[in-house]
Amino acid sequence: MKVLIIEDEKPSARRLKRMLHAEEIEVIEMLHSVEEALAWFNTHEHPALIFLDIQLSDGLSFEIFEQIEINSAIIFTTAYDEYALQAFSLNSIDYLLKPIDQADLKKAVEKYKTRMPQQQKVAVNFDEIKRLLVNPIDRSFKKRFTIKIGQHLKMIPVEEIGCFYSEHKSTYLHTMDGRDYPIDNSLEALEYQLNPEVFFRISRKHFVNIQAIKDMVSYTNSRLQIRLHSEPKQELIVSRERVKDFKRWLE
Repeated sequence: MKVLIIEDEKPSARRLKRMLHAEEIEVIEMLHSVEEALAWFNTHEHPALIFLDIQLSDGLSFEIFEQIEINSAIIFTTAYDEYALQAFSLNSIDYLLKPIDQADLKKAVEKYKTRMPQQQKVAVNFDEIKRLLVNPIDRSFKKRFTIKIGQHLKMIPVEEIGCFYSEHKSTYLHTMDGRDYPIDNSLEALEYQLNPEVFFRISRKHFVNIQAIKDMVSYTNSRLQIRLHSEPKQELIVSRERVKDFKRWLE
């Protein structure tokens, strides 16, 4: 099977290519911008499957579909937890959340292969997905979390929470004054419950509050280390695949 990768971060594109090769899938080309993709589609036969990043270096990838009719099946790759999951779930679109896991990639490819013999290509409403990504549906976010201390319940406003993290299959919140409390919410559930303007998921195991950030330091492998005014037990490292989106979020 031959596929196309459209991803503006070249290290991420190369990593995805290696992962696809492990699944015995040939990558015919790696493109990195809307302009580059438009030029390529005008001169090449469209592949059966495209792995497509949402945010490219010169704009949203949806601009490609506004100018060219693409007949390929698409699996989106994204770090936009708070928007993309909602947009894709409402439109039954396949996606992979960065940093991409080999097992998740394998599942997505197998799902595509099961559709292929019946030519069950999902109809994609790109205009609707773009609307949801750029102007997400208004929704309310959690204002406080209730935690149990012995026989007592305590309410903690989100403004007092510096970060959330997972450890040993449990989820914890870390307050601005340095306390850690277990909560029932999973990190996946928090994606829908936290205000994306305030909290960012820097890795699979951590959310940080922008108001709690004290310092940001370059770290190995093009990552960032986040230091809070009150440090949790775990190191807070922005995964390499999310550094670009994290910097954009800070603005």
